[in-house]
Amino acid sequence: MLVQSDLDILENQSIYIIREAYFNVKNVAMLWSMGKDSTVMLWLVRKAFMGKVPFPVIHIDTTFKIPKMIEYRDSKAKEWNLDLIVGKNDEALKEGMNYKKGRLVCCEKLKTEGLQQIMKKYKFQCLLLGIRGDEEASRSKERIFSPRDQEFEWLCKKQPPEIWDNFLCRVPKNGHLRAHPILRWTEIDVWRYIKRENIPVIDLYFSKNGRRYRSIGCECCTSTIESDASTIDDIIYELEHCNTSERSNRLQDQEEEYAMQKLRVRGYM
Repeated sequence: MLVQSDLDILENQSIYIIREAYFNVKNVAMLWSMGKDSTVMLWLVRKAFMGKVPFPVIHIDTTFKIPKMIEYRDSKAKEWNLDLIVGKNDEALKEGMNYKKGRLVCCEKLKTEGLQQIMKKYKFQCLLLGIRGDEEASRSKERIFSPRDQEFEWLCKKQPPEIWDNFLCRVPKNGHLRAHPILRWTEIDVWRYIKRENIPVIDLYFSKNGRRYRSIGCECCTSTIESDASTIDDIIYELEHCNTSERSNRLQDQEEEYAMQKLRVRGYM
């Protein structure tokens, strides 16, 4: 009798969700931040479609990313033959938008509005995102398939029920659908899967001189943590004995109460 591991079950569920999105919606794309979660999701997409990614991969570039992230993006996009779309809110950048004007304002202008511009330009009807419910409080309120209205807003109190994994893959009129294939994964699940699959993740996650990134994003809003974890096994061990938040080094989360939920209600990733 074949016994599935927890990782096998998570992998199968995620691949099922990815395929449901692709086969039920006409125009699909996925967001890729180059972080561990969206890179795992990209790996799952390639597994779902025999090594190929049959839809565009979007990166919203604020121009403030850690330079190694862009190097990693371009290298893997070429290696994996990705149809990469890089979006920027050029107008906001020309006007001098940056974190000094307020991190939440900056996120909304450079990330949310940057994504809106790409969605409208290419008329994508479904967007796959690599968010996890355990990462941050507002994400734990999400559904696997989550409708957004024409203003890209998330009506977090009016979400479709998903009983017994019956998903509503229906695009709202003048809006779009967001799919979250790894919503039920945890941070340690992600790292155990990276180890099992030997997924090439960016080396910012591994300790150098006693510091490493646990979560990566814009250089001005993301700091390192104190850590000696220089291998995947070290990171897994550290997480097994850790009681601090994964996003404790993301400064925009700390700017005001319910910061991330406020951003996400207005269309943030």
